[in-house]
Amino acid sequence: MFMVKKIIGISEKDKRILRDLAKRLAEIAHQPIQKEKAEIWRRHNRLERVRPLVLFHMEEFCWQEVLSDEVFETTDPIARKYEIQLRRRLYEAEYLKDDRVVEPIIEYPTVIHDTGFGVYVHTVAPDELRGAVEYKPVIKTEKDIEKIKTPQISIDWEATERNYQQCAEIFGDILTPVSPRCNYPMAAFMDWFAMMRGIEQLYKDIVERPGWVHQVMERMTTGWLSRLDQLAAQGGLGLNNRSNEVGSGGLGFTDELPQKDFDGRNVRPIDMWGFATSQVFAVVSPAMHEEFALQYERRYLERLGLNCYGCCEPLEYKMDFVKKIPRLRRVSMSQWVDREKAAAELGDKYIYSFKPTGNHLFYAEWNPDAVRADLRDVLEKTKGCVVELVNNSVSTCRGEP
Repeated sequence: MFMVKKIIGISEKDKRILRDLAKRLAEIAHQPIQKEKAEIWRRHNRLERVRPLVLFHMEEFCWQEVLSDEVFETTDPIARKYEIQLRRRLYEAEYLKDDRVVEPIIEYPTVIHDTGFGVYVHTVAPDELRGAVEYKPVIKTEKDIEKIKTPQISIDWEATERNYQQCAEIFGDILTPVSPRCNYPMAAFMDWFAMMRGIEQLYKDIVERPGWVHQVMERMTTGWLSRLDQLAAQGGLGLNNRSNEVGSGGLGFTDELPQKDFDGRNVRPIDMWGFATSQVFAVVSPAMHEEFALQYERRYLERLGLNCYGCCEPLEYKMDFVKKIPRLRRVSMSQWVDREKAAAELGDKYIYSFKPTGNHLFYAEWNPDAVRADLRDVLEKTKGCVVELVNNSVSTCRGEP
């Protein structure tokens, strides 16, 4: 652990605001209910039958409705980032009251430089506020595959130490400063390629030029694995076995990670939860999902200790292939699945991570009876499963939190 040194930058007024928020959070974090919820998540993640666990995740636009700019009081840009972190965690604990576990920690950033894959998303936004963006292809010809480079990773530990010093000076006697490092190992090869190539063109490619698509997937898989290896070699990976969200939902609390031979310092991929998804393949056949996505994603996930798969793509008819993922533990089942078929496929062997629709919050009038009916239906059909309800697509509450 770094020694704490005096860091100049944030005003005393901003520090007082942050410390007052931190004290409120620490009080909540030390309530007995937090340990109780953490233990329920551990049991849930080892596939014990406990009550269905609930998480509510708001997207950025929804946060802007819930916590408008007028709420924030700090003026320093760094202080504002800590204030946002604290106020959001307080709002979740005080108003949402889901099964999120509040720990007495505050996160400061690890400074990781990543050169990326050499090609970048080009989007065109509509005039409508929050409207869907259009992805403009940047990989236009087969020769453009050469633009895809292997990412190069470097970590600025001096800057990271400064971040720690500043965080510890402000919060150290209230909350424990922690660096999440890279604690979200994710493989979304096909979704990334769709943004670079264009979705319609991608669908044509897997029929008209499958060999070329395989070359792209091989190149990307190699790059993603190299990024993972570089992070591990430089100490850039962090454990995600506590209150971290893993996959497309669920908390990471588990006594199965890290591995028994973990040395307490050097985090390896095998010590972590992993995640992969190909949402763009929602309506692609099981065989093509396996051929162009899953076979590559498995090569990434086999490096991780426990694995999650899927987000919004329906998977109940693709489970024969999904189940081949090593150490698979959590499978996302979206609002569009055949709920009974999904329950039969997962049973009590995997976590049924159900994603209730967020549409109920979009309507002009709030209709709790419709929400109850929908949730009762899925819970009736998943009896015998290990169930969690993760609402992770809330982009608006129509300005009425």
